[in-house]
Amino acid sequence: MIRQLHINNYKSLHNLTLEVGRFNVIIGENGCGKSNFLEAITLVAAAAANKLDNEFLTSRGIRVTKPQLMRSAFSDDNLHEPIKIVVGYENLNPKENYTLNHKNEAYTKWSRSEKEKQKKEIYLLHKLSDPKIDETQEKSLISFAKAYFEGDKVEAKKHITHYKDIAINENKLENFIIYSPENTALRNFTKEGQIEPLGINGEGLLKLLKVIQNESPEQRQEIHNCLQLFDWYDGIDIPKELSASEDKVTITDRYLTIAFDQRSANEGFLFVLFYIALMVSDYTPKIFAIDNIDTSLNPKLCTKLIKELVRLAKKYDKQVFVTTHNPAILDGIDLGDDEQRLLVASRNKQGHTRFKRLELKDKPRSSSNEELRLSEAFLRGYLGGLPKGF
Repeated sequence: MIRQLHINNYKSLHNLTLEVGRFNVIIGENGCGKSNFLEAITLVAAAAANKLDNEFLTSRGIRVTKPQLMRSAFSDDNLHEPIKIVVGYENLNPKENYTLNHKNEAYTKWSRSEKEKQKKEIYLLHKLSDPKIDETQEKSLISFAKAYFEGDKVEAKKHITHYKDIAINENKLENFIIYSPENTALRNFTKEGQIEPLGINGEGLLKLLKVIQNESPEQRQEIHNCLQLFDWYDGIDIPKELSASEDKVTITDRYLTIAFDQRSANEGFLFVLFYIALMVSDYTPKIFAIDNIDTSLNPKLCTKLIKELVRLAKKYDKQVFVTTHNPAILDGIDLGDDEQRLLVASRNKQGHTRFKRLELKDKPRSSSNEELRLSEAFLRGYLGGLPKGF
């Protein structure tokens, strides 16, 4: 899991350091850099996977543009400097560096610094922890590590262990996606995306539901339980055959005598179905983001949904970043839980994106010293994250 990020020279993110939790809610006015922050994490994930071509970046949710505009254009000097991102993984020290370069030439792509890529080769040395490795192999691996790190055998083994742990964390991060589900993709189950199991707009949901239906009764029950957030909901029938030609789920409304499929379902219901499947599945990314999570959802439902997603993130070991403009989302956050973070984005006088974490001690109170709901405090402007020009 990611615990800290330092981002320099990526779009509006210039010399930014931010600590994050398991479930992170990001608010801020339009254009303040919320999505840029999510994209920076996506860029790290692509570098970890050694897939920095534009097609891969776009499919993961990055708004790819010419390389000069991918950098912080606050001065002409920045346009030729690398993007530098430092990630602090949980319980790992030192932090891992990701230095990304581009020649600003047509048809070239971003690349990670050669020195950092050479370090990635050390990941192969995790075989040292395999009891089956013979003495000759061990000596060869130790010799390689000693030559690279210019240290003795003990020091070399420490580095090998460290980079093995880095590899474990990067394996979780490599599949990071910024999800932005769309109504059309969620209703049309015949459309498959280029990413499995779920595309950035929600493609592939039916297949994932079928897999959950066949492989995990517990996850299937979790989906059913969470859908009871809708008081009209009675049940959902998911086809069992992966290759079945039937491309629908059947939904039962407790007030109606006839069931219907996803094409007739409420839009908000489909979004919640997507979010729950994303959270509970073993096949979805361990770390991901959802842009504008409040889309199509009733305010009170937003509050309850966030509480459910936090619970599921802990149960299924997911790390989540969400953005929102809906104040009701904030009422689902427990500021007293360090795993839950409310992050307020803004831009300083130089135009750089900055984040402020709102903690329990910062929670505003009314003039009569009564505790305010976060949604009310947000609308009153006590939390920040609102436009100041009008």
